Amino acid sequence: MEQALRIRRILSALRRTTDFSGPLRRARQVVAGVLCVFAVAAQAADCPPSAIASLAKLGPGVRNGVDRGVLWRIERDGRTSWLYGTIHIGRAEWVRPGPTVQKALAQSDALALEIDSRDEATTRVMGQPADPALLSRMLSGERARRLDRQNTEACVPPGATAKLQPILQVSALAGLVARADGLYPEFGVDETMAVSARNGNKPIFALENAADQIKALTGDSEAEEAEQVDAALDELESGQLRGQMKELADVWARSDADKLARYADWCDCLRTPAEQRLMKRLLDDRNPGLANGIERLHASGKGVFAAVGALHMIGPQGLPALMATRGFTVTPVLTSAQAQTAVPMPALSAPEPAPRAVRGGKAVKGQKGQKAQKGAVAAKGAKGAKSSKAAPASKGAKAPAKAAPKGKVRR
Repeated sequence: MEQALRIRRILSALRRTTDFSGPLRRARQVVAGVLCVFAVAAQAADCPPSAIASLAKLGPGVRNGVDRGVLWRIERDGRTSWLYGTIHIGRAEWVRPGPTVQKALAQSDALALEIDSRDEATTRVMGQPADPALLSRMLSGERARRLDRQNTEACVPPGATAKLQPILQVSALAGLVARADGLYPEFGVDETMAVSARNGNKPIFALENAADQIKALTGDSEAEEAEQVDAALDELESGQLRGQMKELADVWARSDADKLARYADWCDCLRTPAEQRLMKRLLDDRNPGLANGIERLHASGKGVFAAVGALHMIGPQGLPALMATRGFTVTPVLTSAQAQTAVPMPALSAPEPAPRAVRGGKAVKGQKGQKAQKGAVAAKGAKGAKSSKAAPASKGAKAPAKAAPKGKVRR
C-alpha cells in the first residue's frame, strides 16, 4: 500500500499544478502528460467526481483549519525544525493545514519534501517511456488483460498509461480506486504544504530525486518488478487496497501515532518475503538519507519543516528516532488520537509570485533566500543549505551525525 500511495503521488506530477487563490482554494489543471486523461475520465457517469468538483462542493467550509497528521519538534544548536508525517492522497477538506501545522511552517525558513513533484526535472524523469521490449515481456497475456480490466473499472481510457514503467502503470490505479472514498492525489498533503510554502515565499528543498525513488520501487530485477505488479493487481481485484488506503487515511487524519506505529499488524501488506523486502526498501533503507538531508539543512542555519510520508516516522528506524541519535531533542506535538475540531481561519489571499523549485537540493540560479516571517525561529549564518544528494553542509556547520551527541525523545 505504501508503494501504491508513493507512486500515485509521484505520477500526479505529470498532470497538474494546483493554485490556491481568493477566499476559496481553486484547483487549476495544467496538461503536462498522459495522466491528464484521468480528469476527463472522471466525468463519466459511473465514475467518482473529479478533484475539482469535490473541492467546489465545499464552499466557504474550506476556510476552516483542522490539525491532522503527526508532528514532532526537533531542536539542536539553538534552532528548531519540524518533522511532519504526511499522506500522499487527501480529501478536499484537507487542503487547508490546521493552525498548529500552519504555525510550525510559518516559523520555519524552508520546506523539505521527499521530492518536489512540480520540479521540471522530476516531471521529465516520471514521464520517460519504459523500454518497449520490457513492456512487451512483462505486460502480455493474462497480466495485460488483468491490467486492462482494472483500467476500465477505474475509467482510464485505453492506452493512457501504456508507455510507462509497468509498476507505475499498475500503481497509478491506486489513487483512482481511492476516489470512491473521496481521497484524491491532487489533495495529497505534500502538495498542500508546498502550496502554503510558496504562498509564504519559502524555498522548497528536495531530499531525494525521482530516479532514486523509481529505483526503490522497481527493485533489483525484472522478475521482482513482475512479482510486485501481480501483487498490486491482486489487491486491486480483491478490493483490499481500497480498504487499506481508507484506513490509513483515517488513522493519519486522527493523528493516531500509536496505531500508525502498529502498521505492520493491521496493513496485511507484509505477508510474503517479497512484500517485506519492498517495505524495507521503501522505508528503512531510505530513512537515513532523508535524515541526512534534514540534518544538513538544519546545520546550515535553517529551521526546516520536513514533510515526508507518515510511515517514515515509525519504529526504531523512523525519522524521530534517527534524529534523536544525531543529537536532536525530539518532542511530540501532534501524536495522540484526537477529535477533529475545525478552527476558523482568515480568508486566503492570492499568492505572491513563487520562487522556482529547488532541484537536487540546490537553489536555482537567481533565487534568493527569504526572510523568516515575524515570530519565526532566527536562522543564524544561513548560507543556502543543500539536500542529501548535494554537496556537504555549509561551511561552519556542526559536525555530521556520527559526531553529534545523542539527543532525547520526549514522551
